[in-house]
Amino acid sequence: MKEKSTNILSIDPFYPEIDKIMEAAEIIKNGGTVAFPTETVYGLGANALEEAAVKSIYLAKGRPQDNPLIVHISSISQLEGLVEAIPQQAYILMEKFWPGPLTLIFRRTNKIPDIITGGLSTVAIRMPNHNIALELIRYSKLPIAAPSANTSGKPSPTNSSHVIHDLSGKIDMIIDGGSTGVGLESTVLDISGDVPTILRPGGITIEDLLTVLPKVEYDKAIEMTNTNIIPKSPGQKYKHYSPDAKMVIVRGNIEKIIQRTTELCREYEALGMNVGIMATKQTYEKYQNNNILIVGDRELPETIAANLFNVLREFDKIKVDIIIAEAVEEKGIGKAIMNRMKKAAGGKII
Repeated sequence: MKEKSTNILSIDPFYPEIDKIMEAAEIIKNGGTVAFPTETVYGLGANALEEAAVKSIYLAKGRPQDNPLIVHISSISQLEGLVEAIPQQAYILMEKFWPGPLTLIFRRTNKIPDIITGGLSTVAIRMPNHNIALELIRYSKLPIAAPSANTSGKPSPTNSSHVIHDLSGKIDMIIDGGSTGVGLESTVLDISGDVPTILRPGGITIEDLLTVLPKVEYDKAIEMTNTNIIPKSPGQKYKHYSPDAKMVIVRGNIEKIIQRTTELCREYEALGMNVGIMATKQTYEKYQNNNILIVGDRELPETIAANLFNVLREFDKIKVDIIIAEAVEEKGIGKAIMNRMKKAAGGKII
């Protein structure tokens, strides 16, 4: 791939400068690629209606082309022409959770290029809750296809330095809009069938969804490592969110986690390995290892969600050989945290 001159543009996330937004929007209109912040992670955007532009996303990321993309819009009116119909459940969900970290799966029209959906009859769409993202979509006057702005398979980017590290020289522009908020990708909810089904857990939890829907299920593929499945959502089929080091998760009650993590650390160090421990506020003082990073507070799991990908990238910087990570309780946003951690560890849990 021929190296590009990547323009890095700082934009105020609270009061975006419109002249700068327009500069980025022109790149989108002309078939280029722009990385921009959302409330979840940074996205790599291109015109969702132009196949060649979308292909540039796959090339820059090194992303398999059967891995579907999410289309981002700035108003519900933009759904017109993109989807066959808007179910009543969708209106309820959009009223409650849009803009926000909820992606909905609709039956698509032919206006959506096959390259976005991996040839599926459905399309994933969301409205991000971020001023820069919304203004970029508005001024582009186009729906924007945008997966996470990282090298495929690596931890998702939660600030512009992560994007610069992965994609500088491969895309046209990187917007520096500071750190993201949620820190994990959006929840993906399939409403194209009989029962709303979570294909990827995220910032909107099943508990949140059940406040407005009578029934919600998790897709069985969330826990699968079968590479033969046809992915209906990003994050289902391939290894994702992975640091350079190997990673193992330790699960159990907190005392057992501390004990086993300490034992594993000694075992790996005896083999000459540089060990990293992903600890929490409640446990980090229990360890003697030199490479301990605090991912967040167990009593405030949203802090773990916000910091997870950044901590994985920090372990890359200090070049550990293996990461021992403490599991969290799989309820609320903990379900999404553990989903990402399991993907990063390749399912290796003790």
